Amino acid sequence: MADVKREIERKYEVAGDGPLPELAGAGAVADVVDRGVVELDAVYYDTADERLGAASLTLRRRSGGADAGWHLKFPVAPGVRDEIRAPLSDTVPGEIAELVRSRVRGAELVPVVRLRSARDVRHLVGADGTLLAEASVDTVDAERLNRAGGTAHWTEIEVELADGADPAVLDAVEERLAEAGVRPSKAPSKVAEALRRTGGSRARSAGRAAEPVTAGDHVLAYLREQREAILARDPGVRRDLPDSVHQMRVATRRLRSAFRSFGSVLDRDATAPVAAELKWLARELGAGRDQEVLAERLSDALDAVPPGEVTGPVRERLGSWAAARHGSTRGRLLGVLDSARYLALLDSLDTLLADPPLRKKAARKPGKVLTRALKKEGDKLARLVTAALELPPGEDRDHALHQARKRAKRARYAAEAAVPALGGSARAPARAAKKLTSLLGEHQDSVLARQTLRELAAVAHAAGESAFTYGVLYEREEQAARRTEEKLPGKWAKARSAFPH
Repeated sequence: MADVKREIERKYEVAGDGPLPELAGAGAVADVVDRGVVELDAVYYDTADERLGAASLTLRRRSGGADAGWHLKFPVAPGVRDEIRAPLSDTVPGEIAELVRSRVRGAELVPVVRLRSARDVRHLVGADGTLLAEASVDTVDAERLNRAGGTAHWTEIEVELADGADPAVLDAVEERLAEAGVRPSKAPSKVAEALRRTGGSRARSAGRAAEPVTAGDHVLAYLREQREAILARDPGVRRDLPDSVHQMRVATRRLRSAFRSFGSVLDRDATAPVAAELKWLARELGAGRDQEVLAERLSDALDAVPPGEVTGPVRERLGSWAAARHGSTRGRLLGVLDSARYLALLDSLDTLLADPPLRKKAARKPGKVLTRALKKEGDKLARLVTAALELPPGEDRDHALHQARKRAKRARYAAEAAVPALGGSARAPARAAKKLTSLLGEHQDSVLARQTLRELAAVAHAAGESAFTYGVLYEREEQAARRTEEKLPGKWAKARSAFPH
């Protein structure tokens, strides 16, 4: 079974094979304990075109040391990675393979680099003997296993923070190392350094992408950013990390919205099939996400009810409902991410972005093209909001406001996509549409909460339980909906003025 370790470390270049500088007295480090030399042998895996490396992911099979096994590392922040570990085996463990499936898809994972390291380990401990960090001098021999091959040899210092230790320890150690002339490594990992020294990698040989110039450049840059967001969030969804489903769903919506908002740049006939599949994926992601939001809302609302107004096992029933829904939606979602349909969608998206169906206006400067697209979005949003406000309170108005909310999201995403090209003239409508979307989202959440409360009340009544508290919560949700509707005209006026006319 795979487990997870948050790895916080820093790497440093060493000229020659010099010893580790004296670190006792660096910040909270009171003593340095020699732990001997460990021999490590690691083979790093990737696809033939090095897709994992391009995404700053590393996958290795390592023997030797206390943590022998398979390790998959995800970047979290500079110097911070999540390491997924699985026991040593001859082939890539299934739980590891699942986490890179969106990157690898049908390609084979093959050995690309072998690193054999002699690790001279020191424990940096505090005055009470508590482990603060582990510092090591690693003498590395690298062998390229794919393409033309090649070898390299170097020495580096690695300092890894102990679990629960203060990150200030790393700063103090770095300051001491700097005094000794030791400088941070330019490579984020050993395998990156090995690839650099043995002939580079395909992932890095392409260089930095050109700055966007045309309207098409800007739209495509935005689309590629959202595609990467889907791939980056996929492992988090599989690991059930907080907010991962929501962020992946947002990326699918942004892609689909961009296809529709920038129809003057991209041929909609060509993007329509991919957009339809993105809609399917967003719907599958939304089933679990909507339930999470609703469960949290109802739980918070129940917390605000005076104890004297809570009758019957309301909290227990709400908890059971939330747990049951989460389990069923999560199982379905994992099936979606492992499905041929999902992987085909990712392939289709890659194909489209590799050879985009650009229209004539894509070659023009972005100013007029993108501003016109924002004006259209603002006009369409205006028609929906105006029509919704003219309806009397009730189901028809609720539905109309929900449609306006979806259009407000689309307008917001279009404005956000245009910000790099238009600056403040796109940033203002993006902010305004975000605020409007938030207000309309609060209204829709109230609608869904009332529907759920009716269902839970009916189940409770059938079980012979009091439905009183569900009625209290229902009334509060009705009041919340009325308050949002009262705020809507003013909020809409501000949003409308922010869009191009």
